[in-house]
Amino acid sequence: MVLFNGSNTDSQSKAIYDAWLAKHKGSDRITGSRTADIRAALVEYFREHASIMIATEAAAEGINLQFCSIVVNYDLPWNPQRIEQRIGRCHRYGQLYDVVVVNFLNKNNAADQRVYELLAEKFQLFSGVFGASDEVLGSIESGVEFEKRIVSIYQTCRSTEEIETEFSRLRGEMDENISAAMEDTRRKLLENFDAEVHDRLKINLDKSKEYIGRYERMLWAITRHELRDRAQFDDEHLTFTLKEPPGGLAVPAGGYGIAKNGLSEHRYRLGHPLAQLVIQWSKDRTLSEASLAFDYSAWPAKAVSIEPLVGRGGILAARCLSFSGFDAQDHILFAAITDEGELIEEEIARRLFEMPCRIIENPGSIDTSQFDDAFAVRERAVTEALKRQNAEWFSTESQKLERWAEDKVFAAEKELKDAKARILELKREARTAESPEEQHRIQMQIQDLEKSKRRLRQRIFEVEDEIIEERDQMISDLEVRLQQDISKQELFAVRWAVV
Repeated sequence: MVLFNGSNTDSQSKAIYDAWLAKHKGSDRITGSRTADIRAALVEYFREHASIMIATEAAAEGINLQFCSIVVNYDLPWNPQRIEQRIGRCHRYGQLYDVVVVNFLNKNNAADQRVYELLAEKFQLFSGVFGASDEVLGSIESGVEFEKRIVSIYQTCRSTEEIETEFSRLRGEMDENISAAMEDTRRKLLENFDAEVHDRLKINLDKSKEYIGRYERMLWAITRHELRDRAQFDDEHLTFTLKEPPGGLAVPAGGYGIAKNGLSEHRYRLGHPLAQLVIQWSKDRTLSEASLAFDYSAWPAKAVSIEPLVGRGGILAARCLSFSGFDAQDHILFAAITDEGELIEEEIARRLFEMPCRIIENPGSIDTSQFDDAFAVRERAVTEALKRQNAEWFSTESQKLERWAEDKVFAAEKELKDAKARILELKREARTAESPEEQHRIQMQIQDLEKSKRRLRQRIFEVEDEIIEERDQMISDLEVRLQQDISKQELFAVRWAVV
Protein backbone atom coordinates (compact mmCIF):
# COMPACT_ATOMS: atom_id res chain seq x y z
CA MET A 1 0.00 0.00 0.00
CA VAL A 2 1.21 3.53 -0.76
CA LEU A 3 -0.10 6.91 0.43
CA PHE A 4 -0.44 9.99 -1.81
CA ASN A 5 -1.39 13.45 -0.54
CA GLY A 6 -0.54 17.11 -0.92
CA SER A 7 2.61 17.11 1.25
CA ASN A 8 3.78 13.45 1.23
CA THR A 9 5.81 14.00 4.42
CA ASP A 10 5.07 10.65 6.09
CA SER A 11 7.94 8.23 6.77
CA GLN A 12 6.93 5.76 4.05
CA SER A 13 6.81 8.48 1.39
CA LYS A 14 10.21 9.78 2.46
CA ALA A 15 11.70 6.28 2.26
CA ILE A 16 10.20 5.72 -1.20
CA TYR A 17 11.50 9.11 -2.33
CA ASP A 18 15.02 8.43 -1.04
CA ALA A 19 15.10 5.03 -2.76
CA TRP A 20 13.85 6.62 -5.99
CA LEU A 21 16.55 9.32 -5.85
CA ALA A 22 19.23 6.66 -5.36
CA LYS A 23 17.83 4.56 -8.20
CA HIS A 24 17.75 7.42 -10.71
CA LYS A 25 20.85 9.29 -9.50
CA GLY A 26 22.62 10.97 -12.40
CA SER A 27 19.64 10.56 -14.77
CA ASP A 28 17.29 13.16 -16.16
CA ARG A 29 14.40 11.56 -14.27
CA ILE A 30 15.34 13.76 -11.32
CA THR A 31 14.07 17.29 -11.97
CA GLY A 32 15.26 19.00 -8.81
CA SER A 33 11.70 19.88 -7.82
CA ARG A 34 10.86 17.86 -4.72
CA THR A 35 7.12 18.14 -5.35
CA ALA A 36 7.35 16.75 -8.87
CA ASP A 37 9.97 14.12 -8.01
CA ILE A 38 8.17 12.68 -5.01
CA ARG A 39 4.95 12.40 -7.04
CA ALA A 40 6.88 10.51 -9.72
CA ALA A 41 8.47 8.29 -7.05
CA LEU A 42 5.14 7.38 -5.46
CA VAL A 43 3.52 6.58 -8.82
CA GLU A 44 6.50 4.40 -9.80
CA TYR A 45 6.33 2.58 -6.46
CA PHE A 46 2.59 2.02 -6.93
CA ARG A 47 3.15 0.62 -10.42
CA GLU A 48 6.03 -1.70 -9.53
CA HIS A 49 5.47 -2.73 -5.91
CA ALA A 50 2.20 -1.70 -4.27
CA SER A 51 -1.30 -3.05 -4.85
CA ILE A 52 -3.30 -0.14 -3.42
CA MET A 53 -2.83 3.63 -3.47
CA ILE A 54 -4.77 5.66 -0.88
CA ALA A 55 -4.90 9.23 -2.15
CA THR A 56 -6.39 12.60 -1.40
CA GLU A 57 -7.64 14.98 -4.07
CA ALA A 58 -3.96 15.72 -4.79
CA ALA A 59 -3.90 12.63 -7.03
CA ALA A 60 -6.90 13.72 -9.08
CA GLU A 61 -4.84 15.42 -11.77
CA GLY A 62 -1.36 15.55 -13.24
CA ILE A 63 -0.51 11.85 -12.88
CA ASN A 64 -1.10 8.82 -15.12
CA LEU A 65 -2.29 5.56 -13.54
CA GLN A 66 -3.29 3.59 -16.65
CA PHE A 67 -1.71 0.48 -15.11
CA CYS A 68 -4.49 0.60 -12.48
CA SER A 69 -8.10 -0.20 -13.39
CA ILE A 70 -10.12 0.16 -10.16
CA VAL A 71 -11.08 3.51 -8.61
CA VAL A 72 -12.74 3.58 -5.18
CA ASN A 73 -14.38 6.92 -4.32
CA TYR A 74 -14.37 6.65 -0.52
CA ASP A 75 -15.57 10.24 -0.24
CA LEU A 76 -17.49 11.49 -3.28
CA PRO A 77 -16.87 15.15 -4.17
CA TRP A 78 -19.91 17.19 -5.16
CA ASN A 79 -18.25 18.57 -8.27
CA PRO A 80 -18.90 16.10 -11.15
CA GLN A 81 -15.86 17.37 -13.06
CA ARG A 82 -13.62 16.44 -10.13
CA ILE A 83 -15.05 12.91 -10.23
CA GLU A 84 -14.23 12.66 -13.92
CA GLN A 85 -10.71 13.84 -13.16
CA ARG A 86 -10.33 11.07 -10.60
CA ILE A 87 -11.57 8.39 -12.99
CA GLY A 88 -9.48 9.90 -15.76
CA ARG A 89 -6.24 9.07 -13.91
CA CYS A 90 -6.82 5.41 -14.76
CA HIS A 91 -8.75 5.86 -17.99
CA ARG A 92 -5.72 7.03 -19.98
CA TYR A 93 -3.96 6.02 -23.16
CA GLY A 94 -2.44 2.58 -22.59
CA GLN A 95 -5.20 1.28 -20.30
CA LEU A 96 -5.77 -2.42 -21.09
CA TYR A 97 -8.92 -3.07 -19.05
CA ASP A 98 -12.34 -1.61 -18.34
CA VAL A 99 -12.05 0.91 -15.49
CA VAL A 100 -14.24 -0.13 -12.55
CA VAL A 101 -15.50 2.65 -10.26
CA VAL A 102 -16.70 1.80 -6.73
CA ASN A 103 -18.50 4.53 -4.76
CA PHE A 104 -19.04 4.60 -1.01
CA LEU A 105 -22.37 6.12 -0.05
CA ASN A 106 -23.93 6.94 3.32
CA LYS A 107 -27.48 5.69 2.85
CA ASN A 108 -28.54 7.21 6.17
CA ASN A 109 -27.86 10.70 4.83
CA ALA A 110 -30.70 11.89 2.58
CA ALA A 111 -28.59 14.66 1.06
CA ASP A 112 -25.74 12.28 0.20
CA GLN A 113 -28.20 9.94 -1.50
CA ARG A 114 -29.70 12.73 -3.59
CA VAL A 115 -26.25 13.99 -4.63
CA TYR A 116 -25.34 10.49 -5.76
CA GLU A 117 -28.59 10.17 -7.72
CA LEU A 118 -27.83 13.38 -9.57
CA LEU A 119 -24.25 12.33 -10.31
CA ALA A 120 -25.26 8.85 -11.47
CA GLU A 121 -28.54 9.54 -13.28
CA LYS A 122 -28.18 13.04 -14.65
CA PHE A 123 -24.45 13.26 -15.21
CA GLN A 124 -24.09 9.54 -16.07
CA LEU A 125 -20.71 9.45 -14.36
CA PHE A 126 -20.97 5.78 -13.43
CA SER A 127 -22.98 4.42 -16.38
CA GLY A 128 -20.18 2.20 -17.65
CA VAL A 129 -19.68 4.23 -20.85
CA PHE A 130 -16.83 6.52 -19.81
CA GLY A 131 -17.02 9.88 -21.48
CA ALA A 132 -20.82 9.82 -21.83
CA SER A 133 -20.97 12.58 -19.23
CA ASP A 134 -18.78 14.94 -21.29
CA GLU A 135 -21.74 16.14 -23.35
CA VAL A 136 -23.93 16.44 -20.27
CA LEU A 137 -21.32 18.38 -18.32
CA GLY A 138 -21.00 20.74 -21.26
CA SER A 139 -24.70 21.52 -21.22
CA ILE A 140 -24.98 22.70 -17.61
CA GLU A 141 -23.39 25.24 -15.32
CA SER A 142 -19.75 24.73 -14.44
CA GLY A 143 -18.95 22.05 -11.92
CA VAL A 144 -17.94 24.74 -9.44
CA GLU A 145 -21.37 26.40 -9.66
CA PHE A 146 -23.06 23.02 -9.21
CA GLU A 147 -20.89 22.37 -6.16
CA LYS A 148 -21.86 25.73 -4.66
CA ARG A 149 -25.54 24.82 -5.01
CA ILE A 150 -24.93 21.52 -3.20
CA VAL A 151 -23.00 23.26 -0.40
CA SER A 152 -25.88 25.69 0.03
CA ILE A 153 -28.37 22.84 0.42
CA TYR A 154 -26.16 21.12 3.02
CA GLN A 155 -25.75 24.33 4.99
CA THR A 156 -29.35 25.55 4.99
CA CYS A 157 -31.55 22.42 5.02
CA ARG A 158 -32.16 20.70 8.33
CA SER A 159 -34.86 18.12 7.57
CA THR A 160 -35.32 15.38 5.01
CA GLU A 161 -38.33 17.26 3.59
CA GLU A 162 -36.29 20.42 3.05
CA ILE A 163 -33.51 18.41 1.41
CA GLU A 164 -35.98 16.69 -0.93
CA THR A 165 -37.58 20.01 -1.87
CA GLU A 166 -34.28 21.74 -2.67
CA PHE A 167 -32.88 18.82 -4.64
CA SER A 168 -36.12 18.51 -6.59
CA ARG A 169 -35.82 22.20 -7.50
CA LEU A 170 -32.17 21.72 -8.56
CA ARG A 171 -33.01 18.62 -10.57
CA GLY A 172 -35.86 20.46 -12.28
CA GLU A 173 -33.50 23.23 -13.37
CA MET A 174 -31.07 20.66 -14.73
CA ASP A 175 -33.80 18.78 -16.59
CA GLU A 176 -34.40 21.70 -18.91
CA ASN A 177 -30.82 21.48 -20.23
CA ILE A 178 -30.27 17.72 -20.07
CA SER A 179 -33.59 16.00 -20.78
CA ALA A 180 -33.62 16.80 -24.49
CA ALA A 181 -30.21 15.19 -25.01
CA MET A 182 -31.13 12.16 -22.89
CA GLU A 183 -34.44 11.70 -24.73
CA ASP A 184 -32.68 11.84 -28.08
CA THR A 185 -30.22 9.18 -26.88
CA ARG A 186 -33.02 6.90 -25.66
CA ARG A 187 -34.85 7.32 -28.96
CA LYS A 188 -31.78 6.32 -30.95
CA LEU A 189 -31.27 3.24 -28.77
CA LEU A 190 -34.86 2.07 -29.03
CA GLU A 191 -34.96 2.63 -32.78
CA ASN A 192 -32.05 0.23 -33.17
CA PHE A 193 -33.68 -2.61 -31.24
CA ASP A 194 -36.09 -4.80 -33.18
CA ALA A 195 -39.47 -5.26 -31.51
CA GLU A 196 -38.98 -9.03 -31.60
CA VAL A 197 -35.83 -8.64 -29.53
CA HIS A 198 -37.86 -6.88 -26.84
CA ASP A 199 -40.40 -9.73 -26.96
CA ARG A 200 -37.72 -12.41 -26.65
CA LEU A 201 -36.00 -10.62 -23.78
CA LYS A 202 -39.29 -10.35 -21.90
CA ILE A 203 -40.00 -14.06 -22.41
CA ASN A 204 -36.53 -15.02 -21.21
CA LEU A 205 -36.73 -12.77 -18.17
CA ASP A 206 -40.22 -13.92 -17.19
CA LYS A 207 -39.94 -17.65 -17.82
CA SER A 208 -36.29 -18.59 -17.32
CA LYS A 209 -34.69 -19.30 -13.96
CA GLU A 210 -31.95 -16.92 -15.02
CA TYR A 211 -31.51 -14.82 -18.12
CA ILE A 212 -28.71 -15.97 -20.38
CA GLY A 213 -27.52 -14.21 -23.48
CA ARG A 214 -27.72 -15.22 -27.11
CA TYR A 215 -24.29 -16.86 -27.22
CA GLU A 216 -24.94 -18.81 -24.02
CA ARG A 217 -28.20 -20.13 -25.50
CA MET A 218 -26.38 -21.17 -28.65
CA LEU A 219 -23.65 -22.86 -26.61
CA TRP A 220 -26.28 -24.69 -24.57
CA ALA A 221 -27.98 -25.99 -27.72
CA ILE A 222 -24.79 -27.15 -29.38
CA THR A 223 -23.52 -28.79 -26.18
CA ARG A 224 -26.81 -30.59 -25.72
CA HIS A 225 -26.48 -32.01 -29.23
CA GLU A 226 -22.78 -32.93 -29.17
CA LEU A 227 -22.76 -34.46 -25.67
CA ARG A 228 -26.18 -36.12 -25.88
CA ASP A 229 -24.62 -39.59 -25.36
CA ARG A 230 -22.15 -38.47 -22.69
CA ALA A 231 -24.22 -36.27 -20.37
CA GLN A 232 -27.62 -35.86 -18.74
CA PHE A 233 -29.19 -32.41 -19.27
CA ASP A 234 -31.52 -30.34 -17.06
CA ASP A 235 -33.09 -27.66 -19.29
CA GLU A 236 -34.92 -25.99 -16.40
CA HIS A 237 -31.77 -25.12 -14.47
CA LEU A 238 -29.41 -25.03 -17.48
CA THR A 239 -27.13 -27.68 -15.99
CA PHE A 240 -25.83 -31.03 -17.16
CA THR A 241 -24.01 -33.96 -15.59
CA LEU A 242 -21.06 -35.17 -17.63
CA LYS A 243 -20.90 -38.95 -17.23
CA GLU A 244 -18.12 -39.72 -19.70
CA PRO A 245 -15.48 -37.04 -20.39
CA PRO A 246 -14.19 -37.02 -23.99
CA GLY A 247 -10.93 -38.94 -24.42
CA GLY A 248 -7.76 -36.86 -24.41
CA LEU A 249 -9.39 -33.92 -22.61
CA ALA A 250 -8.45 -33.30 -18.97
CA VAL A 251 -11.89 -32.32 -17.67
CA PRO A 252 -13.64 -34.03 -14.76
CA ALA A 253 -16.98 -35.79 -14.79
CA GLY A 254 -19.73 -34.20 -12.71
CA GLY A 255 -22.07 -31.23 -12.76
CA TYR A 256 -21.70 -28.26 -15.13
CA GLY A 257 -23.87 -25.13 -15.24
CA ILE A 258 -24.11 -22.45 -17.92
CA ALA A 259 -25.92 -19.95 -15.67
CA LYS A 260 -24.53 -18.20 -12.58
CA ASN A 261 -26.93 -19.92 -10.19
CA GLY A 262 -24.42 -21.96 -8.21
CA LEU A 263 -26.31 -25.22 -8.77
CA SER A 264 -23.37 -27.02 -10.35
CA GLU A 265 -19.80 -27.92 -9.50
CA HIS A 266 -18.26 -26.34 -12.61
CA ARG A 267 -19.11 -23.12 -14.46
CA TYR A 268 -19.59 -23.89 -18.16
CA ARG A 269 -18.76 -21.02 -20.54
CA LEU A 270 -17.42 -20.35 -24.03
CA GLY A 271 -13.79 -20.39 -22.89
CA HIS A 272 -14.07 -23.72 -21.03
CA PRO A 273 -11.95 -26.51 -22.62
CA LEU A 274 -15.01 -28.75 -22.92
CA ALA A 275 -16.97 -25.98 -24.69
CA GLN A 276 -14.06 -25.35 -27.05
CA LEU A 277 -13.93 -29.05 -27.92
CA VAL A 278 -17.70 -29.17 -28.51
CA ILE A 279 -17.49 -26.15 -30.82
CA GLN A 280 -14.57 -27.65 -32.70
CA TRP A 281 -16.46 -30.92 -33.24
CA SER A 282 -19.33 -28.98 -34.78
CA LYS A 283 -17.08 -26.84 -36.98
CA ASP A 284 -15.23 -29.89 -38.31
CA ARG A 285 -18.39 -31.76 -39.28
CA THR A 286 -19.29 -31.87 -42.98
CA LEU A 287 -22.95 -31.00 -43.44
CA SER A 288 -24.73 -32.74 -46.29
CA GLU A 289 -27.82 -31.32 -47.96
CA ALA A 290 -31.07 -32.08 -46.16
CA SER A 291 -34.71 -31.07 -45.74
CA LEU A 292 -35.47 -29.47 -42.39
CA ALA A 293 -38.80 -28.84 -40.67
CA PHE A 294 -38.78 -25.92 -38.23
CA ASP A 295 -41.53 -26.42 -35.62
CA TYR A 296 -42.97 -22.98 -34.89
CA SER A 297 -45.83 -24.45 -32.82
CA ALA A 298 -43.34 -26.03 -30.39
CA TRP A 299 -41.31 -22.83 -30.00
CA PRO A 300 -42.07 -21.09 -26.65
CA ALA A 301 -41.55 -17.64 -28.19
CA LYS A 302 -43.51 -15.77 -30.83
CA ALA A 303 -42.16 -13.77 -33.78
CA VAL A 304 -44.39 -11.74 -36.07
CA SER A 305 -41.89 -12.08 -38.92
CA ILE A 306 -41.98 -15.91 -38.77
CA GLU A 307 -45.77 -16.39 -38.69
CA PRO A 308 -46.28 -15.66 -42.45
CA LEU A 309 -43.88 -18.54 -43.21
CA VAL A 310 -45.90 -21.19 -41.36
CA GLY A 311 -47.03 -23.83 -43.86
CA ARG A 312 -44.52 -22.64 -46.47
CA GLY A 313 -41.08 -23.81 -47.57
CA GLY A 314 -38.09 -23.01 -49.75
CA ILE A 315 -34.30 -23.31 -49.80
CA LEU A 316 -31.66 -21.77 -47.56
CA ALA A 317 -27.86 -21.55 -47.66
CA ALA A 318 -25.22 -20.48 -45.15
CA ARG A 319 -21.72 -19.21 -45.82
CA CYS A 320 -18.83 -18.34 -43.50
CA LEU A 321 -16.97 -15.11 -44.26
CA SER A 322 -13.58 -15.07 -42.52
CA PHE A 323 -11.27 -12.08 -41.98
CA SER A 324 -7.70 -12.95 -41.03
CA GLY A 325 -5.08 -10.60 -39.64
CA PHE A 326 -4.87 -8.37 -36.57
CA ASP A 327 -8.59 -8.53 -35.78
CA ALA A 328 -9.57 -11.98 -37.05
CA GLN A 329 -13.35 -12.45 -37.33
CA ASP A 330 -15.81 -15.00 -38.67
CA HIS A 331 -19.28 -14.03 -39.88
CA ILE A 332 -21.99 -16.53 -40.79
CA LEU A 333 -24.18 -15.23 -43.63
CA PHE A 334 -27.62 -16.60 -44.44
CA ALA A 335 -29.64 -16.38 -47.65
CA ALA A 336 -33.10 -17.89 -48.05
CA ILE A 337 -35.94 -17.91 -50.59
CA THR A 338 -39.47 -19.33 -50.57
CA ASP A 339 -40.82 -21.75 -53.16
CA GLU A 340 -42.75 -18.79 -54.57
CA GLY A 341 -39.48 -16.92 -55.24
CA GLU A 342 -39.75 -14.45 -52.35
CA LEU A 343 -36.36 -13.52 -50.86
CA ILE A 344 -36.33 -13.71 -47.06
CA GLU A 345 -34.44 -11.20 -44.93
CA GLU A 346 -31.28 -12.57 -43.37
CA GLU A 347 -32.38 -11.92 -39.78
CA ILE A 348 -35.57 -13.89 -40.36
CA ALA A 349 -33.59 -16.78 -41.87
CA ARG A 350 -31.23 -16.69 -38.91
CA ARG A 351 -34.15 -16.72 -36.47
CA LEU A 352 -35.43 -19.98 -37.96
CA PHE A 353 -32.56 -21.79 -36.28
CA GLU A 354 -33.77 -20.75 -32.82
CA MET A 355 -36.79 -23.04 -33.23
CA PRO A 356 -37.01 -26.80 -32.68
CA CYS A 357 -36.01 -28.57 -35.88
CA ARG A 358 -35.93 -32.06 -37.38
CA ILE A 359 -34.59 -33.63 -40.57
CA ILE A 360 -37.44 -34.96 -42.71
CA GLU A 361 -35.74 -36.23 -45.88
CA ASN A 362 -32.79 -36.00 -48.27
CA PRO A 363 -33.65 -33.30 -50.80
CA GLY A 364 -31.12 -34.28 -53.46
CA SER A 365 -29.13 -31.55 -55.21
CA ILE A 366 -29.84 -27.90 -54.29
CA ASP A 367 -28.91 -25.04 -56.61
CA THR A 368 -27.59 -22.10 -54.56
CA SER A 369 -26.40 -19.94 -57.47
CA GLN A 370 -29.50 -17.77 -57.10
CA PHE A 371 -28.08 -16.57 -53.75
CA ASP A 372 -24.88 -15.12 -55.23
CA ASP A 373 -26.23 -11.56 -55.43
CA ALA A 374 -27.71 -11.72 -51.90
CA PHE A 375 -24.43 -13.00 -50.45
CA ALA A 376 -22.47 -10.30 -52.31
CA VAL A 377 -24.65 -7.56 -50.79
CA ARG A 378 -24.25 -9.03 -47.31
CA GLU A 379 -20.47 -9.43 -47.72
CA ARG A 380 -20.14 -5.77 -48.69
CA ALA A 381 -22.20 -4.76 -45.65
CA VAL A 382 -19.99 -6.81 -43.29
CA THR A 383 -16.82 -5.41 -44.88
CA GLU A 384 -18.08 -1.83 -44.57
CA ALA A 385 -19.07 -2.45 -40.95
CA LEU A 386 -15.56 -3.70 -40.22
CA LYS A 387 -14.11 -0.56 -41.81
CA ARG A 388 -16.35 1.59 -39.60
CA GLN A 389 -15.26 -0.45 -36.59
CA ASN A 390 -11.61 0.22 -37.42
CA ALA A 391 -12.37 3.92 -37.90
CA GLU A 392 -14.10 4.06 -34.50
CA TRP A 393 -11.16 2.23 -32.92
CA PHE A 394 -8.74 4.75 -34.41
CA SER A 395 -10.88 7.66 -33.24
CA THR A 396 -11.09 6.26 -29.69
CA GLU A 397 -7.37 5.57 -29.53
CA SER A 398 -6.67 9.06 -30.88
CA GLN A 399 -8.73 10.62 -28.09
CA LYS A 400 -6.91 8.54 -25.47
CA LEU A 401 -3.58 9.51 -26.99
CA GLU A 402 -4.51 13.19 -26.96
CA ARG A 403 -5.50 13.04 -23.29
CA TRP A 404 -2.31 11.17 -22.44
CA ALA A 405 -0.27 13.69 -24.43
CA GLU A 406 -1.94 16.60 -22.63
CA ASP A 407 -1.07 15.04 -19.28
CA LYS A 408 2.54 14.39 -20.27
CA VAL A 409 3.07 17.92 -21.59
CA PHE A 410 1.19 19.47 -18.66
CA ALA A 411 3.31 17.55 -16.13
CA ALA A 412 6.57 18.51 -17.86
CA GLU A 413 5.57 22.17 -18.17
CA LYS A 414 4.35 22.26 -14.57
CA GLU A 415 7.71 20.95 -13.34
CA LEU A 416 9.48 23.69 -15.32
CA LYS A 417 7.07 26.31 -13.95
CA ASP A 418 7.66 25.06 -10.37
CA ALA A 419 11.43 25.26 -10.87
CA LYS A 420 11.18 28.85 -12.14
CA ALA A 421 8.96 29.82 -9.22
CA ARG A 422 11.41 28.26 -6.76
CA ILE A 423 14.33 30.17 -8.33
CA LEU A 424 12.46 33.47 -7.91
CA GLU A 425 11.71 32.58 -4.31
CA LEU A 426 15.38 31.77 -3.62
CA LYS A 427 16.53 35.03 -5.24
CA ARG A 428 14.24 36.94 -2.88
CA GLU A 429 15.72 35.02 0.04
CA ALA A 430 19.24 35.80 -1.21
CA ARG A 431 18.54 39.55 -1.10
CA THR A 432 17.70 39.32 2.58
CA ALA A 433 20.38 36.79 3.58
CA GLU A 434 22.34 37.97 6.61
CA SER A 435 25.57 35.95 6.19
CA PRO A 436 27.92 34.86 3.39
CA GLU A 437 27.28 31.22 4.32
CA GLU A 438 23.54 31.70 3.85
CA GLN A 439 24.18 33.51 0.53
CA HIS A 440 26.41 30.63 -0.63
CA ARG A 441 23.83 27.99 0.30
CA ILE A 442 21.06 29.82 -1.58
CA GLN A 443 23.24 30.43 -4.65
CA MET A 444 24.11 26.71 -4.78
CA GLN A 445 20.40 25.86 -4.73
CA ILE A 446 19.75 28.39 -7.50
CA GLN A 447 22.60 26.90 -9.54
CA ASP A 448 21.14 23.38 -9.16
CA LEU A 449 17.68 24.60 -10.16
CA GLU A 450 19.06 26.42 -13.22
CA LYS A 451 20.61 23.14 -14.33
CA SER A 452 17.28 21.46 -13.62
CA LYS A 453 15.51 24.04 -15.82
CA ARG A 454 17.71 23.08 -18.77
CA ARG A 455 16.94 19.39 -18.19
CA LEU A 456 13.22 20.12 -17.92
CA ARG A 457 13.21 22.08 -21.19
CA GLN A 458 14.89 19.12 -22.84
CA ARG A 459 12.35 16.84 -21.17
CA ILE A 460 9.52 18.72 -22.89
CA PHE A 461 11.12 18.00 -26.27
CA GLU A 462 11.53 14.34 -25.26
CA VAL A 463 7.87 14.16 -24.25
CA GLU A 464 6.86 15.52 -27.64
CA ASP A 465 9.04 12.84 -29.27
CA GLU A 466 7.35 10.17 -27.14
CA ILE A 467 3.95 11.41 -28.30
CA ILE A 468 5.05 11.27 -31.95
CA GLU A 469 6.32 7.70 -31.44
CA GLU A 470 3.04 6.63 -29.84
CA ARG A 471 1.06 8.16 -32.70
CA ASP A 472 3.30 6.45 -35.28
CA GLN A 473 2.74 3.13 -33.50
CA MET A 474 -1.01 3.68 -33.51
CA ILE A 475 -0.98 4.39 -37.24
CA SER A 476 1.11 1.25 -37.79
CA ASP A 477 -1.46 -0.77 -35.83
CA LEU A 478 -4.23 0.65 -38.03
CA GLU A 479 -2.29 -0.33 -41.16
CA VAL A 480 -1.99 -3.88 -39.81
CA ARG A 481 -5.73 -3.95 -39.12
CA LEU A 482 -6.40 -2.91 -42.72
CA GLN A 483 -4.20 -5.68 -44.12
CA GLN A 484 -6.76 -8.47 -43.89
CA ASP A 485 -7.32 -11.49 -46.09
CA ILE A 486 -10.91 -12.52 -46.75
CA SER A 487 -11.91 -16.14 -47.33
CA LYS A 488 -15.29 -17.78 -47.90
CA GLN A 489 -16.54 -21.24 -46.98
CA GLU A 490 -19.87 -22.76 -47.99
CA LEU A 491 -21.34 -24.25 -44.80
CA PHE A 492 -24.55 -25.94 -45.92
CA ALA A 493 -27.63 -25.74 -48.11
CA VAL A 494 -31.04 -27.11 -47.11
CA ARG A 495 -34.64 -27.24 -48.10
CA TRP A 496 -36.76 -25.80 -45.31
CA ALA A 497 -40.35 -25.81 -44.16
CA VAL A 498 -42.03 -24.09 -41.20
CA VAL A 499 -44.73 -26.23 -39.55
